[in-house]
Amino acid sequence: MSTQQQAQKPSLTGVRIKARKGAVKANAKHEPSVFRDQLYKHLETVTPGDFDSYATKLIAAGSQLETLKYSDALFEILLAGGLLQPGGTYLDDNAPRSPFSIINAAEPVEIAEMKKYAEVFNKLLRRYKYLQRPLEEQSLPSLLQYAHRWPVSQRDKFSVMVGLLISLGLASTSCLQVLTKDHLVKDYLSVSILTLVFRAFLADQQIDHLSSALKKGGVKEMLDFFPANKRNAAELDAWFRKEGMPEVAEWYKKKHLVKVRDHLVSGLKDIAEKEREGDVEDAKEQMISFIKDVQNETPVSEVDLVAYIWTGLMSSIDWGTRPDQVEGLALKEVGRFAEVLEPFCNGPKTEVSLINTVQLYCYEESKVMKAFPQMLKVLYNKDCISDQAILYWHSKGSKAHGRQHFLTVTQPLVNFLREQEDSDEEEE
Repeated sequence: MSTQQQAQKPSLTGVRIKARKGAVKANAKHEPSVFRDQLYKHLETVTPGDFDSYATKLIAAGSQLETLKYSDALFEILLAGGLLQPGGTYLDDNAPRSPFSIINAAEPVEIAEMKKYAEVFNKLLRRYKYLQRPLEEQSLPSLLQYAHRWPVSQRDKFSVMVGLLISLGLASTSCLQVLTKDHLVKDYLSVSILTLVFRAFLADQQIDHLSSALKKGGVKEMLDFFPANKRNAAELDAWFRKEGMPEVAEWYKKKHLVKVRDHLVSGLKDIAEKEREGDVEDAKEQMISFIKDVQNETPVSEVDLVAYIWTGLMSSIDWGTRPDQVEGLALKEVGRFAEVLEPFCNGPKTEVSLINTVQLYCYEESKVMKAFPQMLKVLYNKDCISDQAILYWHSKGSKAHGRQHFLTVTQPLVNFLREQEDSDEEEE
């Protein structure tokens, strides 16, 4: 082989040379700026306020620019007005703010005005559905965690936009979970943002839809958005009523009561079952103490409370016995548990509520339906209900469920109580 052949080197024509990692990173960090400048060229030709044209230009840009690759940059521009650097401050490269961004909306923020911007997002995301996931999983949580750094007006616009995006089905409420971070919940910042999100959502949707959206997004406890030392139901109720959103307060109250009921019912059932197995001494005292602890922790009206207590006590009973023994068992159990109920039966309203609870229970548990008048007698003798409560219930306070049957079977008891009442008046 000749010396010339030995010195010949292979040709690199057509071979791609892999760039060094450092060079790639150095160039990559400037690429969002290039994307921004190209996007601005599309938007700068639109007359301010022409939202249809903004939507058209963004859709056109989506077919020419790598919007998925630069989705973070895209939504920073549209939602914050420009590119952000780590920490939430604007990239310091003297670039102007975006020709189209929600920060350009009029102040103070108006939901009707923000809907025009939301419709632009709606058209863009309906056309490029692949942008929706980056928006709800990356961009919205990332921007929300910087909310404490923004001016109030900008934060308000963004909060309303989040509510509208969720209402339109373009984002999930899962993005709101970032607001439970310690640096955001203090000074009522998180709940202030949440309030605007809810207000925007409820402008077009019902409270049931909001409840469903929160559940799907994994938002389990509203109190987590309040400052750590203000996380109680009374604080939440007062906040949303003050903000003119009583429907949110009422919704949470009902949701909260379900949790209290379930906790109370399961706790009483557990104590009652342990008593039957001989594992608990002084079960009645334990039950009363448990109920008072629950009531102190999360106050519930006595009207609701007696219904929960009855449900908890009765849930531990197995009615799968012989039909001829059911009535006797029912009276025995009511007599056994009446002492637990009695401390919480204070006032006519609560007593009538208890009678109606027993009525509904007997209506649904047909095996014990015949025992209803006897149950009332036991509760009357144990000072859980008064004669006046029974008379009021019979005349106009009963529930519709099986009403005629229950009024008929309790007529003898009512006649007896009326005679007693008349004889007492005669003695006086």
